[in-house]
Amino acid sequence: MTKSYRIDNLQYANWSEKIFREMRAGGVDAVHVTIAYHETFREMVLQVERWNEYFLRYGDLICHARTGDDVRAARAAGKTAIIFGYQNPSPIEDDLGLVEICHTLGARFMQLTYNNQSFLATGCYEAEDTGITRMGKQVIAEMNRVGLVIDMSHSAERSTLEAIEQSSRPIAITHANPHWWHAALRNKSDEVIKALTQSGGMIGFSLYPHHLAGATDCTLESFCEMIAEAASRYGVKLLGIGSDLCQDQPDSVVTWMRNGRWTREMDYGEGSASDAGFPPQPSWFEGNLHFDNIENGLKATGMSDEDVAGVMGENWLRFYDKNFGPETT
Repeated sequence: MTKSYRIDNLQYANWSEKIFREMRAGGVDAVHVTIAYHETFREMVLQVERWNEYFLRYGDLICHARTGDDVRAARAAGKTAIIFGYQNPSPIEDDLGLVEICHTLGARFMQLTYNNQSFLATGCYEAEDTGITRMGKQVIAEMNRVGLVIDMSHSAERSTLEAIEQSSRPIAITHANPHWWHAALRNKSDEVIKALTQSGGMIGFSLYPHHLAGATDCTLESFCEMIAEAASRYGVKLLGIGSDLCQDQPDSVVTWMRNGRWTREMDYGEGSASDAGFPPQPSWFEGNLHFDNIENGLKATGMSDEDVAGVMGENWLRFYDKNFGPETT
C-alpha cells in the first residue's frame, strides 16, 4: 500500500542538517517554510540565497518546490520539498510589481498582515480592524493573477472575512486552530472557518502551544478530537496541518518575530512577561519525527484512512495543484 503524502504547511525552524534528516526520517514530503517576518525585499532575497546554499549542500535531503508536481518529484527522489512563504507582506514594500517578482523567486504563500496593521490589512492584535485597504485590494488581485496564495493566519476578523470575499481564488489560514476549541486571540472564529472552507480555502491546524487547549499540556487526544470535530463542521477535504514548529530556535528569535523594528518595547503577543520565549512543545509533537503520532491519533478518533490521509497531506497537495500557478480565465 502506498503511503499517503505527509505535508506540514508551516514551519520556522532553526534549519540544520539534523532537522533535514529528521524530515526524511519522519516521512515528511513537503514543508512550507517562513523566509520573511519583517524583512525588506532585499533582506528576503538574502534568505533565498541562504536556502539555495542549503539546496546545494543538502541536495540529497531537500529541494525547492514551486508546484504540486515538484512535491511529487521530491517524494519520488526521497527528498523533502521546501516551499517558500512570508508571514508579512514586508518583502513587497509598497510596490505592487514586487508581487510577481516574489512569486518568480519561489514564494507561494504571503500573509497580508503579521500581528499589526500593514499597508494591506489589519493584524489580530490591533484594537480596531479597518479591513482590507485600497492597496490590499490591488495586492489581492495581483496575488490571484500570479498564483501567490493569500494567508490570513495572523489577521483580524473583518480583514480575514473581507480577504475571502475579495479574492477570486481560495485563500489559506496556514497555521491556526478554532476559537471554539481554544480561545486564543490568534485562533479563528467559527464564522471565519466556515467562510474560508465554503470558498474552497484551507486551514492548517497549529501545534504551537499558545494555540493549543492546555498549551504544552495539551493531549494528543484533545488535538485530534478537535480536528475530527472540525471535519464534521466544515468537511474534511479543506483541513490540513500547519504546525508552526519553531524547532531549535533560540528565545531571542521570538523578539524578532514579535517586535521586528517597529517597537523598542517587548511585544509579548500571545504570551506574557513570564513566558516571553518559545514555550515547550507537547511531548507527543516535538519535531518532524512525530507525525506518526498525529496520524495514529486521528485514526483513533474513528476517522477513515482516506480522511486521515487528506488531513496529513493529500488536501494540501490538491490545494497546491489548483493555486500555485497563474490564474486561468
